[in-house]
Amino acid sequence: MKITITLWLGLALFCQIAMGQQRGRDLGFTPGVLPTGPFNAITDVGGVEVGHATLLEGAEVRTGVTAILPFRGNIFKSKVPAAVYVGNGFGKLAGISQIQELGNLETPIVLTNTLSVAAGINGLIEHTFSFPENDDVRSVNAVVGETNDGGLNDIRGMHVTPNHVLQAIQNASGGSVKEGNVGAGTGTVAFGFKAGIGTSSRKLPASLGGYTVGVLVQSNFGGVLQMDGLQVGEKLGKYSLKEHVESADGSCMMVVATDAPLEHRNLERIAKRAMMGLARTGGIASNGSGDYVIAFSTAVEMRIPHDTRQQRTQKYEAVNNDHISSLFMATIEATEEAIINSLIAAEDMQGVNGRKVRALPREQLREWLLERP
Repeated sequence: MKITITLWLGLALFCQIAMGQQRGRDLGFTPGVLPTGPFNAITDVGGVEVGHATLLEGAEVRTGVTAILPFRGNIFKSKVPAAVYVGNGFGKLAGISQIQELGNLETPIVLTNTLSVAAGINGLIEHTFSFPENDDVRSVNAVVGETNDGGLNDIRGMHVTPNHVLQAIQNASGGSVKEGNVGAGTGTVAFGFKAGIGTSSRKLPASLGGYTVGVLVQSNFGGVLQMDGLQVGEKLGKYSLKEHVESADGSCMMVVATDAPLEHRNLERIAKRAMMGLARTGGIASNGSGDYVIAFSTAVEMRIPHDTRQQRTQKYEAVNNDHISSLFMATIEATEEAIINSLIAAEDMQGVNGRKVRALPREQLREWLLERP
């Protein structure tokens, strides 16, 4: 029986990938007014790569790892400016204090499940140690975010290992990004429906700097779902606090990348706007929700060298406050669409204790969109 279920799940995943995953725009959702990048993904930000390790084993293992690389190479030696914003802090984001204190990121960002944060840290340490020039490194600020996928996954089994983290990093690439039931989104649920990994991007016109903003989310939270203004949760009769029994708890990890030259302070301001994108989907950042945003800039001139013995000061040009509002807007729109994509790309899943979570009824959504004036 275990082998049969594993083969069925593997075939289902293969067919999903072979046929091409559906996304919000395939159904007619076009949130916001800014244009997307060519892949409508966080990888539209030059140099950014995403990789997954997906664990689908037997009837109960439904989890994985997603890795986001600001660039391919030794990030420890050439750190990128970064910031974190905590929407609601019921979560376990490793590495947060050093980002807040020093304003930089020195490892890839790893997303996984709540009880696998330690494995994520160990995997990132091994990755950092794999570079020969890091032979003298004695401290690594590994950045690992999580959401709790215990509703579908045997989370207490702690099936994620450091090798899965290394696999996700090694699998990372640019271009299109697999979404839905993959990596850290394999076992996640949002608004009572199967969710997962989602991503989107926005490209500013040349008159506003021509910068790109990309967002990737791990959706696992509740609220009253709305998609590009369509009241989906209400129409389907499924939403948090309905009849006072359905929980709004859960978490959402949001990663924002941009090629705009921004320092820590303005990256934090951008990170705050991602929460507005979450709110536009109906998320409420409930008491039991861990809603975190990590934002970073890939601008080469903003990178911070690890060895500053010969460089007492650093000079760079950064976007002025008066020219940052368009980046705020891009972040809000990309976050909203990334969450929509995390739901549209997801498929039905059965997991631990036989629990089955349905995906959104895509054809019904398409019909409702066609009925809109």
